[in-house]
Amino acid sequence: MKGTGVIPRPKAEGPLRPQERSLAALGMTTRLDRRAFLAVAAMLSVLPLASAFATPEAMAAAIKEVVGDKPIREGRVTLDLPPLVENGNAVPLTVSVESPMTEADFIRAIHVFNEKNPQPHVFDARLGPQNGKATIATRIKLGDSQKIVAIAETSKGEFFSASADVIVTLAACLEDIT
Repeated sequence: MKGTGVIPRPKAEGPLRPQERSLAALGMTTRLDRRAFLAVAAMLSVLPLASAFATPEAMAAAIKEVVGDKPIREGRVTLDLPPLVENGNAVPLTVSVESPMTEADFIRAIHVFNEKNPQPHVFDARLGPQNGKATIATRIKLGDSQKIVAIAETSKGEFFSASADVIVTLAACLEDIT
């Protein structure tokens, strides 16, 4: 029975298990023989794996999804992270934005993006005038050497950005794949 994914049952095999009885009435069984298993395993090991990384184009699309068609200006944002990272599992990151943080003029959100991690949009931090300062600090994982972009969104709908290149010697986000 080609195309059904079910292997015909040989006649000289032992007694049927209860779950096989309904298929046996059709002359089939779901037992997978060793040859079929090895063929499938060999095929899967030869097929190329899909890329586990985002791309610069994916990062640009993620930024456009957040910003839309509004212009992004350089300045007001300071992105602080080490230029050379030995281990990408916990990279310290600080984003500061110049803002009075008053009811009339404050930073509404800070968005962080990367080029080569599995997901290009790392995180959003929502802020308000009650924060007092527009500064966030955290640690992120980096899967490879790449560019990091921080974009600040003001209460007036303006966007400001800063970027930094990071060299990672021991990549994170990939330990389970290799």
